[in-house]
Amino acid sequence: GVKESHQMTIFRIIAAILHLGNLEIQGQQDGEACSVSNEDKHLSNFCSLLGVEHNQMQHWLCHRK
Repeated sequence: GVKESHQMTIFRIIAAILHLGNLEIQGQQDGEACSVSNEDKHLSNFCSLLGVEHNQMQHWLCHRK
């Protein structure tokens, strides 16, 4: 009973969440910081599926403020 256009939106969101779960986040030596590789294909897929900027998402995944 869900319209096809809504189904595609739901599938895009679910696919983005699954890619986010596969993202590799590297911890730094002190344990208080982390980073995400610029070349991580899962981050690129996540950003393209949701239409968000790669650099901004990469930054805010690793910073609380």
